[in-house]
Amino acid sequence: MKPLISPEELATLVQQESIAIVDTRAPEEYAIAHIPGAVNIREIFTYLAASTPEGLNSLHAEFAKLLGVAGISGREKIVIYEEAMNKGFGQSCRGYFLLKYFGCQQVSVLHGGYQAWLKMGLPTTAEVPTPEPTTFVMDIDPAIMVTTEQMLQSLDDPAIIKLDVRDRDEWMGDSSSPYGVDFCPRKGRIPGAVWIEWYDFMVPNTEIPTLRSKEEVLAMCEKVGITPESTVYVYCFKGSRASNTLIALQEAGIKNVRNYFASWNEWSRDPSLPIETGKPATSNQLPVSSYQ
Repeated sequence: MKPLISPEELATLVQQESIAIVDTRAPEEYAIAHIPGAVNIREIFTYLAASTPEGLNSLHAEFAKLLGVAGISGREKIVIYEEAMNKGFGQSCRGYFLLKYFGCQQVSVLHGGYQAWLKMGLPTTAEVPTPEPTTFVMDIDPAIMVTTEQMLQSLDDPAIIKLDVRDRDEWMGDSSSPYGVDFCPRKGRIPGAVWIEWYDFMVPNTEIPTLRSKEEVLAMCEKVGITPESTVYVYCFKGSRASNTLIALQEAGIKNVRNYFASWNEWSRDPSLPIETGKPATSNQLPVSSYQ
């Protein structure tokens, strides 16, 4: 399956075969209405991961349980969605990344999210399915995940581009997270990182936000030194906005993209790790986001 699937394609697919549909929205939103057959796994968005061996083991165990209870084995086709791609901090893309990391081969994000589904007049329901629990089989792909230790090692490697896609106030060091100015103990950036705000990878001023074209994404990336041949370690606060960006970059033909999933939430909490503060270097920042 391709990374992005349209509402029309999903509607056709569910008529042809059995697939797993995962809703990442808040439980109260899911309870009002959702795509028929969808199961709600909110932890895809809320779980804060650590990249230590112990932290990754906990991540694996938690999601093996959650996915198994939801009737997902990892072998089926899976489509994951959020409300709208500019509202949930890339949470459906976070789910895509997690499932690919866990070894799922057939995963897609509903492009445009639930709002795109509604705009097409496609059916919804409040009925909650009762999937038969199964065993989710992990087949970890470490090649797409960056740990804190790997990010630290990359600071001395100019061939690896560190891409910060957080909101502008986080990049500037005015806030530590989307959850509050002082949610994390330190504000700033990973040293040497370049910045493109994650919103900029989506088409601006549209009713249903979707990712920009390959040409537009490559043009933005070129401004910070990223080419299709680059190795890119992308980060945000907890891997959601970075996952949104990972899909945008891969769809544009930049294949060697890895997600520092624990991101600033982990980096900022270790006082031994270096951070960059103060006004960013001009060469490391694009103009204020054009996204509305």
